[in-house]
Amino acid sequence: MGRDKALLPWSGGDLLGHTLDRLREVVPEVRILAGSERRYLERGFPVDTDAAPGLGPIAGLLAGLEAVAGRAALLLAIDLPLVPAALLSRLLGLAAAFDAVVPVSPRGPEPLCALYGPGCLPALRRRVKAGDLRMTGFWPDVRVRRLEAEEIAVFGPPERLFLNVNAPEDYAAAAGPL
Repeated sequence: MGRDKALLPWSGGDLLGHTLDRLREVVPEVRILAGSERRYLERGFPVDTDAAPGLGPIAGLLAGLEAVAGRAALLLAIDLPLVPAALLSRLLGLAAAFDAVVPVSPRGPEPLCALYGPGCLPALRRRVKAGDLRMTGFWPDVRVRRLEAEEIAVFGPPERLFLNVNAPEDYAAAAGPL
């Protein structure tokens, strides 16, 4: 994108504000996972940084789960602006029986819009220590509930809901009409 995606204009604010608003609708505590830099402090939310730089999104998940100490963490990537709060609520509603609840869009699992319980932490630490930095690498070691496309469709077209804003044309498509 050539700039910080979190600060791209969106819905009268920016993508970061939009993400925080959707999370606040469904969880009592919202934290910002800021990567390796301590940024966005002015937003008034706790900011967690990766313990080790260069590990990618898995480091954010690890930081988030460690920060909430024994509770579940709902992840929502900044570049998924079309995921509705109602879908996030559905993930939360399935949390009691599983270690992770992950939507599956037509392009595959969406691990950056998912719920991860404290049971994921030991497996996650083991996989990171072994150098497996895939967001799905620890899933064989935990109970994962996949929310399939048919279940997601009640919230909107899955291919649209999980439109990822990674390039200017993605941003334009996401901001365009449904």
